[in-house]
Amino acid sequence: MKKTTTPRTVADFMAQAFAIEAEATQRYREFAEQMEMHNNPEVAELFRKLERIEHKHRDQIMQHMGWLTPPRVKPYKWEGAEGPETGTVNELHYLMQPWHALEIALHNEQRAYKFFSKLAKASVPPGVRAAAKEMAEEEREHVELIREWI
Repeated sequence: MKKTTTPRTVADFMAQAFAIEAEATQRYREFAEQMEMHNNPEVAELFRKLERIEHKHRDQIMQHMGWLTPPRVKPYKWEGAEGPETGTVNELHYLMQPWHALEIALHNEQRAYKFFSKLAKASVPPGVRAAAKEMAEEEREHVELIREWI
């Protein structure tokens, strides 16, 4: 199993969080495009909505950090093949229903919550721990939002 790179500064942590959100944004965009190609507009629109949410979260990180351009992100090794908030392409099926898409999103948000919660309890500098705790709380809110949609 690959080990996750542990950030040692708040800037490194926020760059990692930015990378997670950017990757999730891109994957939801890809999912939406796939569903559009398969003439499944209802699920495509749901993935577009999830894409917008992740993009907004990514932009909030940029604004919070005062970054005018995306940060240079160090390569990270996740515990799995994908980042904590990124669904795998083999989860898609052209006959998907909206609830399938929501289950994918719920799984992704739960993984992100677990990732940030674990980091908030890790032996890291206090600023990183506080930032991880804040990100975990935001992901917990996303989990609850997706559950409400389901």
